[in-house]
Amino acid sequence: MPVFRIGKQEFDYTLQRSPSAKTARITVTPASFELVVPEAATEAQIHAVLHRRRAWILETVQKMQERAKSQARVYRFVSGAKIPYRGRMTKLTVEPFDGSLVEVGFRNGFLIRKPADLLPDVADAVIESALRLWLKRRVRDDVHLIVRQCGERHGLKPRGVQIKDQKHMWGSCGQDRRINLNWHLVFAPRAVLEYAAVHELCHLRHRNHEPEFWRLVGSILPDWEQRKEWLDRNEHLLGWEKVEPAA
Repeated sequence: MPVFRIGKQEFDYTLQRSPSAKTARITVTPASFELVVPEAATEAQIHAVLHRRRAWILETVQKMQERAKSQARVYRFVSGAKIPYRGRMTKLTVEPFDGSLVEVGFRNGFLIRKPADLLPDVADAVIESALRLWLKRRVRDDVHLIVRQCGERHGLKPRGVQIKDQKHMWGSCGQDRRINLNWHLVFAPRAVLEYAAVHELCHLRHRNHEPEFWRLVGSILPDWEQRKEWLDRNEHLLGWEKVEPAA
């Protein structure tokens, strides 16, 4: 992975050449950034983009690092712990039972049943894995419902829907007319997930962000700007950080 130096600080980044990119674009995360450039971009042009945007990159990375510190932290997946779900912090209730696999349910909070003989030193990892699987299935089911409710009546029918663990984006729409959504959207209010799904559905008709694209989004979700604003403002809260307890 290449490294970009700004003053005394070094940032890992990935470089992607895209045949569909007309201009360079940069996507920043708290730890690194991705630079997408047109396929024919020269090394000199790439260096010029990085040099021109260096102050913005530094400022944005630092802001994201500060915001990431406010992400929910989970020390143990036990009764009373909380994780984000649907835009609010939600409590876990963990109970032993005679089954052989962890079971996850939801009723005014997460009810997790774990095998009574599950060893304490592996329980956290097993419960976390089961929770992630449950959440991914839930967001998948929600997106399929949104496609039926919001997409099909507007003639926007994708060839398929995939739920992914995407690092730098909330969704994408492939040339094969399949849409992808980031599973972390399950941590946002459902209205925000609906906006992200509709956004990608509208790319089935308009492959850019020109005014006609946003008019189509607005015809389906008149309040899309408020939903997008919530996502832009709170994206750093969509997930949890597993913190190992101090010895």
